[in-house]
Amino acid sequence: MNNAVPVGNEIKHRALGLSDEQVLEMYYYMLLARKLDERMWLLNRAGKIHFVISCQGQEAAQTGAVFALDKHKDFLCPYYRDLAAVTVFGMTAKEHMLSAFGKAEDPNSGGRQMPGHYGSRKRRILTGSSPVATQVPHAVGLALAGRMEGKDLVAYVSFGEGSGNQGDFHEGANFAGVHKLPVIFFCQNNKYSISVPLSKQVAGESIAARANGYGFPGVTVDGSYPLEVYRVMKEAVDRARRGEGPTLIEALTTRITPHSSDDDDRYRSKGEVEEAKRNDPILLFAQYLISAGVMDESKEREIIQRIVKEVDEATEYAQQAPYPEPEDALKHVYAD
Repeated sequence: MNNAVPVGNEIKHRALGLSDEQVLEMYYYMLLARKLDERMWLLNRAGKIHFVISCQGQEAAQTGAVFALDKHKDFLCPYYRDLAAVTVFGMTAKEHMLSAFGKAEDPNSGGRQMPGHYGSRKRRILTGSSPVATQVPHAVGLALAGRMEGKDLVAYVSFGEGSGNQGDFHEGANFAGVHKLPVIFFCQNNKYSISVPLSKQVAGESIAARANGYGFPGVTVDGSYPLEVYRVMKEAVDRARRGEGPTLIEALTTRITPHSSDDDDRYRSKGEVEEAKRNDPILLFAQYLISAGVMDESKEREIIQRIVKEVDEATEYAQQAPYPEPEDALKHVYAD
């Protein structure tokens, strides 16, 4: 799929109902997530932060998906790689850096939890936990509660393909299918469950094919192209709002970095990683924006300078911010 090809007489994003300003905003969020991620890796290697779990290579899938949601009505139930997704929903560069440094102002946990555990009540981001796939039944319960209260909301829950093998996913998908709940199951298939390749995880043809067993549609999309992801996600969201039930979307992505800052990814060939870098979704989307006449060198430079300033200021602020007090380790654990 070439995202630069016009549809009829229209450029692709306009045919999807997206304005030039909206796709530039998409690019901004994708690039901001990338630059934050890259800065965190540098800080980790310098011994200043303890852990990074990266979204590099998956920004396009996340951004395209979340742009189809309504920030004022819908809920995110993210997984640990969803840096771009939660940023689109309102989390700031400063907040991400506070979390990375484990500072008291970290909005996710006050510096008590490792990075990648996103949560923000005011932004409708459900707090995640460390066991993978637990967010799936939570999202399904959230969608059920919304229906019982007569609210027009859609729950987005994302996970990796390895999490799609957990019982939490299957129980959540079955319940959502039976009750036709407004849930979007968004699988970011980066082909590795840490070091285990997809061929040793899944015997079936795809993750999306599993939806048939639960009575709702499953769609596979190339996660390198945010507009394609937006298209299938928008269809799923509209379907959910009409009361027609859930959809499972499998976005095929590539993880550019190791699984985490503690992972030695020599289980992958150098050629595989280099190919991923050559087909970087952010570079592909920049090419699309240029070919569509939405962005030129001057506009691109302006966006990059804005992001570099944001990341620099966020890093400086977080480095200087105070750590939590030792007694705060028990905050929200035991009743006062």
